[in-house]
Amino acid sequence: MPAAPRIPERDLAAWRAFLAAHARAVGEIENALRDEGLPPLTWYDVLWPLYQAPDHRLRMKELADEVVLSRTGLVRLVDRIEKAGLLRREPVPGDGRGAYAVITEEGIAMLRRMWPVYARGIRREFLDAVGDDREPLVKALERVTAP
Repeated sequence: MPAAPRIPERDLAAWRAFLAAHARAVGEIENALRDEGLPPLTWYDVLWPLYQAPDHRLRMKELADEVVLSRTGLVRLVDRIEKAGLLRREPVPGDGRGAYAVITEEGIAMLRRMWPVYARGIRREFLDAVGDDREPLVKALERVTAP
């Protein structure tokens, strides 16, 4: 087995800073949502692409791609969100095994309740810390996420 490549400490420091910043910002936003009696951020991450989709629906596989979850993880999360009445599943015509996830009116209302808390968290935990010169950061992160 070949030896693992060596990564310089300054490069590892950049990676650790990215992970720590992400974890802290998301953790603080999660705390703020919980303090307001709102669902976790992952629920927002599921409801938002449904809200944006044509007819407010996506096939489960499309939704999994949007939220970057395993199919198993998504099914369990969708079960909980559906139980809360924020989305429903509908069969895909002509596909006996396929299902759409569809946001409900209650789900849209929940997005509207969650957004102000989420937006404040984005501002406080990320944008204020980054400052006005965001363009280099945006370009660097876009390079990371490019196909």
